[in-house]
This record gives sequence, structure tokens and C-alpha cells, in this order.
Amino acid sequence: MSDIRQGDIRSDEIRSNGIRPVDIRLSGIGDEAAPGLDRQIEAVRRLGWDSIELRSVDGVPLAELDDKAFDRVMGALVDAGLGVSCVDSRIGNWARTVVSPFADDLTELDRLADRCDHLGTRYVRIMSYPNAGLSDGDWERAVLDRVGRLAARAEDAGLVLVHENCAGWAATDPARMLRLLDAADSPALRLLFDVGNGIAYGYEAYDLLAHIAPYVAHVHVKDGTGDTSAQFYSLPGDGDCRVADSLRLLFAGGYTGVVSIEPHINIRPHEGWSDPSGDYVDEFVTYGQRLEKLVRELGQQPEPAAGPV
Repeated sequence: MSDIRQGDIRSDEIRSNGIRPVDIRLSGIGDEAAPGLDRQIEAVRRLGWDSIELRSVDGVPLAELDDKAFDRVMGALVDAGLGVSCVDSRIGNWARTVVSPFADDLTELDRLADRCDHLGTRYVRIMSYPNAGLSDGDWERAVLDRVGRLAARAEDAGLVLVHENCAGWAATDPARMLRLLDAADSPALRLLFDVGNGIAYGYEAYDLLAHIAPYVAHVHVKDGTGDTSAQFYSLPGDGDCRVADSLRLLFAGGYTGVVSIEPHINIRPHEGWSDPSGDYVDEFVTYGQRLEKLVRELGQQPEPAAGPV
């Protein structure tokens, strides 16, 4: 089984336009374009990007693919010349509460550690466990214990867990995110900032960013309007999620990690919803092209002095 190089995008087009003197790395969550890997790959290749973020193939989470299916994924990615920017796990997500069997998360992490080694990526997305009847204090203690043990295991495996501002104890509160990092005290735990998660969970995601930006190692871009009762997702820049402001703040602070699109057009995992037709490759490409436009526009802004991320 051949290994794939890390999916770091070196955007020659952006650099040649004189927009930013650093590498801007763009990627996308493949199953947001289509269930099947061939179409996921086609979507990313049409954008001219060199990496894909993996969550599921044909509706099956990456950790649940059998070995033959995973070998086919590997072969297809090698043939396409694509790296992998991040793997999205189910660890601590909306479907696994703080009282769900922790063994399930440990097993998934071990399985993904082996697969990430072959895929050439170190990054694994996690969340921080929704509550299930515990007191606030017990919830906090359980989450810190679980995430600390996961981070230690990830560090031994050479992985970096990136905690997303989505479901769980540290989902919406920057102080809790920093507490999570402090308690784990490991280079194997960093943050994933999703620009658009606030509309579904009732908070302003941009307001978190100034507090956590130095610890952000991966970024998801979605945009839209609405509130906790209903969300309407749009092209980046057309909604209320302050996509440009968020990217401007990150880039000003020296962020050079991956910026990955998650359009939420044909699939919304947290709702258990997907469009039966499943194929939104054209829309995914349009979304990626809009992100490229935003990045170019931001590159024309003068860079204010800021500390390194």
C-alpha cells in the first residue's frame, strides 16, 4: 500500500498574483460534494486543489470502511495525486455523549491512527461530548479526562487532534476551549475553527476567534443565515457568518494551515440529513471558487502586525 504525501496546498496562483507571501492551502470535505469517492476526487481536482478532507465514503465513516474498501480509497487517491488534509472522526461528536462508551472512541482513534499513517495526514477532527444528565462539574471532569487520554494516545501515535467548535462541552465557549487545551497539556491537541457553526448552535463564531486564534490548526468554511430552529446555507460571503472577517483575522495572525470548505448543501451530518440525489459536485466547485475569490480579495488587504499563530 503506497503512502500519500500530506495534503499541503502551495497556491502558485495566489502567490503569482502577489496577494500573500505565504502558502494558502485549500481543501474540502469530500462527502459534501458526493457520497462516492470518484466524484469527491473529481470535485477537488476540478478546483485544482491538491488535498481532500475525508469523512465518509459511500456513507460509511472512514474508520468503519473494511480493509478492502480502504485499500480502494488509498489507490484512488494515489492515482489522483491527492493528499489528505484532515480526517473527520466521530469522537466526542453529537452522536456520542459524555456517557457513551469511551472504548468506542479509543478504538476509532487507534484505527484512524493506522489509516492516517498511510494517508499521510496527522490531523483528526474531534468534538467534546454533549452532556447526558451529568452536573456541570461532572460533565467537565469527564470531558477533560477523556480528551486528555485521547490526546496522550494521539501524541504517542504522531497525530494531532483538532477540536471543533461544534458539539460538546467546549463547543461554544472560548474559555472552555482554552481549559481543554490547558488540561491536556499536549501538542497533540489543537483547535479547529468552523466559521459557520454558530448559526446552528446559537452563538457568534467570529466572537470566539480573537480568544483562540493562536491555537487554531485547521479551518472549516461554511456560511449561511438563520438560527437554532432553521439554517439556510449559502456561498461563502453571502451569509451572516463573517467569513471574510474570520479569514482576515486568521491570516493577519500568521495562519498558514488548511482552509477547508464544508458547504452543507447536500449533507448535514448533525441533522442526520442528506439529499438522496447526493451529487453536488458542480455546487461544490462553485463554492470553492468563491472561497478562492475571497482569499484573493483578502490578500490585497495590508497585513496588520500580529503575533504568530
